Amino acid sequence: MSIPAVWRPVTSAVGRAVAVAEEHHWAVPERLTGLDALFLYAETQSMPMHVAVTAILDPSTVPGGYSFEKMRDHLARRVPLVPKLMRRVEQVPLRLHHPIWVDDPDYKVEDHVHRTCLDPLADDRALARFVSEMVSRPLDRSRALWEFWVIEGLTDGRIALTGKVHHCALDGVSAADLMPAFFGLSPDPDPVVAPEARPAERPGDLELVGWSVSDRAAHLMGGVAAIGRVGIASVGVRVRRRTNDGAGGTPLTAPRTPYNGAITASRSIAFGRLPLKKVRKVRQATGVKLNDVILAVTAGAFREHLAELGQLPEQPLVAAVPMSVRAEDARGQGETGNQLSVLFVPLHTEIADPLERLRATAADAMSAKQENALFGSRTLADLAEVLDPLAVTAALEVYSRAGLADRHRPPVNAVVSNVPGPPMPIYLGGAKALSLFPMGPVVESVGLNLTVLSYRNHLDVGLLAASALVPDAWEVLRHLRPAFDELAAAAG
Repeated sequence: MSIPAVWRPVTSAVGRAVAVAEEHHWAVPERLTGLDALFLYAETQSMPMHVAVTAILDPSTVPGGYSFEKMRDHLARRVPLVPKLMRRVEQVPLRLHHPIWVDDPDYKVEDHVHRTCLDPLADDRALARFVSEMVSRPLDRSRALWEFWVIEGLTDGRIALTGKVHHCALDGVSAADLMPAFFGLSPDPDPVVAPEARPAERPGDLELVGWSVSDRAAHLMGGVAAIGRVGIASVGVRVRRRTNDGAGGTPLTAPRTPYNGAITASRSIAFGRLPLKKVRKVRQATGVKLNDVILAVTAGAFREHLAELGQLPEQPLVAAVPMSVRAEDARGQGETGNQLSVLFVPLHTEIADPLERLRATAADAMSAKQENALFGSRTLADLAEVLDPLAVTAALEVYSRAGLADRHRPPVNAVVSNVPGPPMPIYLGGAKALSLFPMGPVVESVGLNLTVLSYRNHLDVGLLAASALVPDAWEVLRHLRPAFDELAAAAG
């Protein structure tokens, strides 16, 4: 097939750049994908971009008894199973391309694993306050981009491990897939031996410049093609909505709510739990997806909270729902990085009846998936590849400092994510995990992130909020279980 005339100059440029790279044998470093790098570029002082988790642990199951030193040594032995946790991010000269991963020559586990004891004995709310402070601080980019805290002094003799990893290294699914690197299926698992990792040394500046130019050119056509796919898919969505009952949400049409606006670095966190078996019974009784139940219950909780504030909008809210596009055969292989797309799903807070709300949610969620399929699973990643590092960083910094999020309708009202977790008990350094609360970041204009992780016979819920918009996340999350109970009763 002949190449259309409009593509020939681009194709020729790509060919020349790749040929030059091959001629000079420039090194090919491990770089961040455009999607990974986007989370790095988006980070500002008021918008730390990391994923986090808080595991509540029972130390009585530790063979020989618990000590912080045992827990730290366990983590130190397991970190090499995830090579990126021993590497840091480095910019290429002149920021010609996305950053690269290089070995951290000063890596020491003591710089990343810390200990604290809460006094007096702390309940879940006191623990959440500590975690809120931890996630409010950006990670030090001169080091590997992660930090764990072992927290002692919880009620009932419990301890906790809370930690954060920069979103440029992990998405929710890859974070869940990496649990076996640190957790075992018994209190005394067999020792592990980390596979030999390829060194990630920093190439010279000249090599990096040459590689950057050639690699940029090689991905240019993919980005241009992605722009074309967006245009074609947008037309397809409009046609589909004229002939279909359900419809996905539309970004930048979300109603204004107290959850949306300019944010600061301060965060508020709350933990919750739903019974997985009962959630599945509701799903079976109503013939919907499990994620539909989660979205409808979330809408019910938001509805009650907004009604309490006297700010319940007449139109539905819009949720951004991250969706993994990682191949199933790649699951559990220890892959890191971000491989995701985003669904935009209406949250029907305007519907009082819980069953009617669930039916509307299921129809719109299905439509959102079908509309997303029109764009293609690779479109977001291909578009991110051609982002300009300097321009994106500068634009987001100006947007944040000027408080522009207060001056337009929000793109969405909240982020709602559902991640499958382990169905069996797991142990960290011999301590049995009682709960696993996940947390994702919030961004300018979108001050709520509700993330659900299945563990054993429960759904563990972490709600992270921007304190400038939602001062007390518990005031939102306390409506979640009543909203589910109302739906379960209506479903019989």
